[in-house]
Amino acid sequence: MNARQESSRALILGIDVGTTAVKTALFTAGGALLRAHTVGHATARPRPGYAEQDPGDWWDGCRRGIAAVLDGVPGADVRSVGLVSQVNTHVFADERLRPLAPAITWQDQRCAAVARELDGRFTAEDKVRVWGGPITLDASRLVSRAAWFARRHPDLWARTRWVLSPKDWVNALLTGTVSSDGLSSVGLVDGSGDRYAPEAVALVDGLAGRLPPLAAPAAPLGPVTAQVPNLGRVPAVTGTMDAFGTVFGSGTTEPGRALLSCGTSLIVAGASRQSLPNRGVVTFPRTHGLYVHAAPTQAGGDALSWWSRARSLSVPEVLDAAATAPPGASGVVFTPHLLGERAPLWDSAVRGAFLGLGADITDAHLSRAVLEGVAMSGRQALAAVEAACGAPLETITLSGGGSRSDLWAQIFADVLRRPVARLAARDNGAVLGAALLGAVGAGLHPDITAATRAAVVVDRVFAPDPARADLLDPLYEVYTRTYEALRDVHARLDAWRAAQD
Repeated sequence: MNARQESSRALILGIDVGTTAVKTALFTAGGALLRAHTVGHATARPRPGYAEQDPGDWWDGCRRGIAAVLDGVPGADVRSVGLVSQVNTHVFADERLRPLAPAITWQDQRCAAVARELDGRFTAEDKVRVWGGPITLDASRLVSRAAWFARRHPDLWARTRWVLSPKDWVNALLTGTVSSDGLSSVGLVDGSGDRYAPEAVALVDGLAGRLPPLAAPAAPLGPVTAQVPNLGRVPAVTGTMDAFGTVFGSGTTEPGRALLSCGTSLIVAGASRQSLPNRGVVTFPRTHGLYVHAAPTQAGGDALSWWSRARSLSVPEVLDAAATAPPGASGVVFTPHLLGERAPLWDSAVRGAFLGLGADITDAHLSRAVLEGVAMSGRQALAAVEAACGAPLETITLSGGGSRSDLWAQIFADVLRRPVARLAARDNGAVLGAALLGAVGAGLHPDITAATRAAVVVDRVFAPDPARADLLDPLYEVYTRTYEALRDVHARLDAWRAAQD
């Protein structure tokens, strides 16, 4: 068998440990989806501002997903496995990788006061020197979580050997090797991305010895050694965060390209050869001559899920109702800050709202306002990303579960006022990126750029409608002004909530 025939039989496995589910998919080395399996898991909210998960659910989802997609597949054809996961979710584990408490997810706001204290120790100049840009140490950063955990649970902190992201914890169970990557270590690495920033790690006594070694996302970890159904000793790689999995799975590996991922959260990211970082975005260290600037919000699809639960409707019913309302929802504007906001506001106190309610407003209007409000948060995030790139981003790809709705995809195009190219992978973009990282680590592709060129396919392009775009522009201006107008109100409400805790 020649090399081309050998490569054509190669299969690659990708896993995405997401916020609501573990997605496992089997692809050809060229990116064609063969099988996919999803196992959902719950987020517990035991107190206001808390958002926790059971790490055992991640492991169970991985095992079940692998068993399902590899059932009947010849073991010799599976050449690699790659993982990505939700980022700024942390599990505190002992030396045997046993979780000592529920994992604190990226949505959790319990550490907001600690985060403000730590952030206040650095001037703007300090942040540029330490991290290479004006970041904000908010409630989702690991240093905030570790400081809170050490203060609130000193006995458990003393037993903590590792503080790990979901994919690092699962990888350690799969291979016996503990490792992480600089891209996932948000707020912990210096401007190079290759090492931990001493000033950041020193914020919490003992944190340095509890962090995993760093490696590149496609760096081999070694073979899978755990007993997992249908999976042999396949080589695994370090992997990265789900947002960067989507970067790779959407082809955002060349300058001037942007992605919009509408999953649980809404993430906007862009690639450029220059870097003009601003407070609104996360700017990652330069990789392969490119900077990636990302603006992760708190709620994308999660806002739609919240509204469907609040109205006791299914998500398809909400989407059907939204389609009957006029563009602009008769002047109703929704701000999707249900759990505070990350990019570009970085304010844990702000909360969501409907503005412009009148006696004529129906569920259909409110449903459409939710979709348009999330799209407006995407436009605000895109503006911050383009400022960091120093140039407009003309090519925008759309993926994530929200992209399955033609209505929502068109709303994104109208609000953004530019064409949006929906990926064929849709909500498998991150898991495709994970699989491609594994393929690079196994030598099936020379690098991730070559892998994405071979594997990323556009399903449909949604062009903005000029009339609808003109109609929505004034409402977007209202959306952006709302935060400044009500910031003090949100702060007062946050203080009231804290007093009840």
